Amino acid sequence: MELTEFKRLYDVVAKLRDPDGGCPWDLKQTHQSLLRFLQEESYEFIDAVEDKDDKKMEDELGDVLLQVLLHSVIGKQRKAFDLESVSKNLADKLVRRHPHVFDNPEGREFSDEEIKENWQAIKGQEKESEEKVYAINKDILSMPSLLSAFKIGKKTEYVNFDWDDHQQVAYKVEEEWQELKEEIVPGAINKERAFEEIGDFLFSSAQLARHLGFDPEEALRQANKKFLKRYNAMEELIRQKNLNMKEMTQNELDQYWQITKMNERSE
Repeated sequence: MELTEFKRLYDVVAKLRDPDGGCPWDLKQTHQSLLRFLQEESYEFIDAVEDKDDKKMEDELGDVLLQVLLHSVIGKQRKAFDLESVSKNLADKLVRRHPHVFDNPEGREFSDEEIKENWQAIKGQEKESEEKVYAINKDILSMPSLLSAFKIGKKTEYVNFDWDDHQQVAYKVEEEWQELKEEIVPGAINKERAFEEIGDFLFSSAQLARHLGFDPEEALRQANKKFLKRYNAMEELIRQKNLNMKEMTQNELDQYWQITKMNERSE
């Protein structure tokens, strides 16, 4: 496979970072300053996948790739790493973690569970030379917080440190909710304690979703989408009445919200 366009793309990005005639904006960027763009572009690609929009997927995946190339070029300029070393490291890792594909001369078929166990064992071996190994490594905290909570629960489930069923988790969620309510009594709110309790409530809610077989990150994304759809429909109704939302009372807005929900059900 000839990757002529990929080579051209790399040369374009390298030119943007060239101190002699490059782009002033790109030259100012660092690994740290680019982080938010990598996160935003990744989520925009997720949105394109969920919309099943191939053209948008192609475009957004290109934006993700741009971030990878920018970081690689910056790494090369720092003499820390480059695209070649990143590619080698990834290829070696994939081969190492897929012995059933690359080191299986007998052609034995492995079950999904065996593949998962081998993957975890190999990852554990890799970590042994880097740092003290725990069942739940701190790199799990690098993910979005709700997803981290879900992944932590999956890890504790794997070592049998978990609730027996979703009903027990539901009781835990209710317990955390009651503790939160105790900290937000009108006139006596303890911000520090409320902050801690709302974190416990969200963590427990993520575990309830896991026990029900749901991905809490996906559930929240769908809830966000549902709210946005309804909100935009409500705003359109208000606009048709030549009203200004900022000048309306909460009760008036609630009435339009209910109308929007009724219209949604009738569709």
